[in-house]
Amino acid sequence: MVDAKGRNMKCLTFFLMLPESVKSKSSKSSKKGNASGSSKLPPVCYEIITLRSKKKKKMAADIFPTKKPASTTTVQQYQQQNLNNNNTIQNCNWQGLYSTIRERNSVMFNNELMADVHFVVGQPGRTQRLPGHRYVLAVGSSVFHAMFYGELAENKDEIHIPDVEPAAFLAMLKYIYCDEIDLSADTVLATLYAAKKYIVPHLARACVNFLETSLSAKNACVLLSQSCLFEEPELTQRCWEVIDAQAELALRSEGFCDIDAQTLESILQRETLNAKEIVVFEAALSWAEAECQRQELTSSTDNKRKVLGKAMYLIRIPTMALDDFANGAAQSGVLTLNETNDIFLWYTAAKKPEMQFVSQPRKGLTPQRCHRFQSCAYRSNQWRYRGRCDSIQFAVDKRVFIAGFGLYGSSCGSAEYSAKIELKRQGVLLGQNLSKYFSDGSSNTFPVWFEYPVQIEPDTFYTASVVLDGNELSYFGQEGMTEVQCGKVTFQFQCSSDSTNGTGVQGGQIPELIFYA
Repeated sequence: MVDAKGRNMKCLTFFLMLPESVKSKSSKSSKKGNASGSSKLPPVCYEIITLRSKKKKKMAADIFPTKKPASTTTVQQYQQQNLNNNNTIQNCNWQGLYSTIRERNSVMFNNELMADVHFVVGQPGRTQRLPGHRYVLAVGSSVFHAMFYGELAENKDEIHIPDVEPAAFLAMLKYIYCDEIDLSADTVLATLYAAKKYIVPHLARACVNFLETSLSAKNACVLLSQSCLFEEPELTQRCWEVIDAQAELALRSEGFCDIDAQTLESILQRETLNAKEIVVFEAALSWAEAECQRQELTSSTDNKRKVLGKAMYLIRIPTMALDDFANGAAQSGVLTLNETNDIFLWYTAAKKPEMQFVSQPRKGLTPQRCHRFQSCAYRSNQWRYRGRCDSIQFAVDKRVFIAGFGLYGSSCGSAEYSAKIELKRQGVLLGQNLSKYFSDGSSNTFPVWFEYPVQIEPDTFYTASVVLDGNELSYFGQEGMTEVQCGKVTFQFQCSSDSTNGTGVQGGQIPELIFYA
């Protein structure tokens, strides 16, 4: 909608805040109007608050998908205009331009019009002064209600909030005023903090959902630290799932060096961490170097050992391969001479020395297998390769991590195959590996692994492909299933247009998907 000057407008029904004195005056004026035929105040504006609806209340998620595109564009344009804190509405009847409370309420977002409180948000030197309306804020947050209308309410015109970022505070206000959730990767953590501080649970839940959907090995360690701080157990569990399955990627990520010491210890002592111990050791040293910089210490080996503290003994150094220890940890300088000697003795001596380091290997994760065929067979002219592609599409109903494929081998005795495996999503390559495997002539499947497990999101089809090169015919699957239940995960299969060697849902290669869940 537009005003008399052709400008896009949105507005708020602030008649809900009319004091009793105004209501009584309106009522008296209305009575006089019956006798004299005149009235100075509109008699109907405050009566709207008595309306009742039998419809179920709708939250933001219910409203936004049904919005008309034109209305959405208008709201966005006007809210962009509202980013100027001095914005005012010149049309004296702007309230009549909009048909819903939500539209009228949106006009007040970040708007000086009728603002009765201001917030100075952000750290000193980077503050932003934002207008607010006590009634609207109190309706949206119990903390604001206590702040403005509680027994200990303080009648301050300006409130300083140094611990919240301005962009996050604006995102929270936008939800309170406009019933819109506007999140980005740069501000979602700060917005979650604001939503938790001011007890806006639906916005907090949306932040957690955003974080869960954007969760990856690159940010899992940082989000783990934050999820513990915000007391979000579901997000914490999702972070552990990613860290366990893609441990080496998570430990080598830049975000790992930004975690706090407590989170570091919880990761290092994790029994299900799916990583080589030398990778764990190198990650701990990288974290120690970053911690030295944070504490303004020189990055010497002594200082690295000092900041690691007892976390050093959570690294299971005696479980490393001897080569990894001799060429890596033993020459790092963070171990004492006695520790180095004891660990070498641990590898070679019959009588093992006592050590503070944990000597039992981590259990890691147990891979699961989704087998999509009910039987297999072989024929004199099938299954032949010569560099052609076998491919199948699949989808899951829960997040999993594909570690590799199980493939059929030779049906004519033992043979070696060269396999190039790939995993794509909508044509984008997510993982690949080139390796060889030896088959013993049986109808068993033989695993071929990716370098790192590939994260698979639910309800999206992915393409699994393999190009085999070998002279011998192989077994092939038959009686394929379109849906397979593996524990708590349901797999669905469909044919892929990339398949040029005959593999499909009913038969062919790639009988197994090997995954962590």
